[in-house]
Amino acid sequence: MTHAQRFRDVYEECYPRVLAYATSLVGRQVGEDITSETFTVAWRRVRDIPQPALPWLLGVARNLVRELRRRDSHQYAVAAEEAQRISSGARSDVGDVAADVTDREAALQALASLSDADRELLTLIAWHGLSPKQAARVLGCTIATLTVRLHRARRRLEKALEAVSPAETASVAPAQAPPAQTSPAQASVPASAAQVPPARAPHHSTDRKGALT
Repeated sequence: MTHAQRFRDVYEECYPRVLAYATSLVGRQVGEDITSETFTVAWRRVRDIPQPALPWLLGVARNLVRELRRRDSHQYAVAAEEAQRISSGARSDVGDVAADVTDREAALQALASLSDADRELLTLIAWHGLSPKQAARVLGCTIATLTVRLHRARRRLEKALEAVSPAETASVAPAQAPPAQTSPAQASVPASAAQVPPARAPHHSTDRKGALT
């Protein structure tokens, strides 16, 4: 397979998901720019693109967003505000993050109340379909670190749900309730995340183009 064909295959497979991820961080307009830059980096480094390509591409996009934040904090703030509006009103699949919660608005409010880091971690796995290992690569941390962060993010989401909508969360029918000792937030994230052994992996660095190395 030629490098051009490899790039076309990656582009066709991953573009919508990279755009969705970038949009969740900085809104649609800036997200399109970030996605375009991401695939520019991918073209220049096509020989370095691993299989699967998506975690690598999301890592590039995330680093480009961080670079934007450093370079132009005002533009980033405006873009992040747009992304917040999108995530607060346009996600029809919020149940993937807050399973068994009957009030969608309450779930959205709870998710929006979390920190950017918690929101990003939960949505990488629940909305963008990454495994814990792939999410760890995007975030540039070990799987062991991600497992701890994921557990804490679940707990904070559960508490936020209780604070936003205690009546709704208390009124879920037994048939709809999650299994015993499983919180609403925990039910949304693959069980494999909690079973990852506490192995340590090398920390990923970035080049000046924003790609993971």
